[in-house]
Amino acid sequence: MDIVISAAGDGWEASFGDRRWRCAVGRSGIDTKRGEGDHISPEGCWPIRRILYRADRVAVPPATRLPCMAIDPADGWCDAPDHPDYNRPVRLPFPASHEALWREDRLYDIVGVLGFNDDPVVAGAGSAIFLHVARPGYGPTAGCAALARHDLLELLSRIDADTRLCFRRGG
Repeated sequence: MDIVISAAGDGWEASFGDRRWRCAVGRSGIDTKRGEGDHISPEGCWPIRRILYRADRVAVPPATRLPCMAIDPADGWCDAPDHPDYNRPVRLPFPASHEALWREDRLYDIVGVLGFNDDPVVAGAGSAIFLHVARPGYGPTAGCAALARHDLLELLSRIDADTRLCFRRGG
């Protein structure tokens, strides 16, 4: 069974089986991905490769049947299309453009890494598409999917290695 993210009223929702949760998507909505930095949540279905979490803020690892590992302040993600580590985890300090996974805003306290543009990686096609904790008020993401922390934990407890996250345009 897949997680389906689609429009719901004037916002977005994630559904899995009979459960539905409010969520956020990219600032530019769900569409065909155009490239790095377009703020689009990429239409299609993507495997969830693993779960990352901050052990200093998440008392016990998330209950999930997916691979799960703690991150630390030196964890990052390369978003430099011209670098060989593009769309891959990296250790900081890192010389090319990257995103720090250890954030103060709590959005990456729990992160599902989606298998978008990773097999193979295509330079410039988009990087770091995650399932993570939503901003207060469900403000838009840079192209990810985001749920309230308690909803994300519930969702992660229900899925397994065969579950994909599907961004769908329309209702």
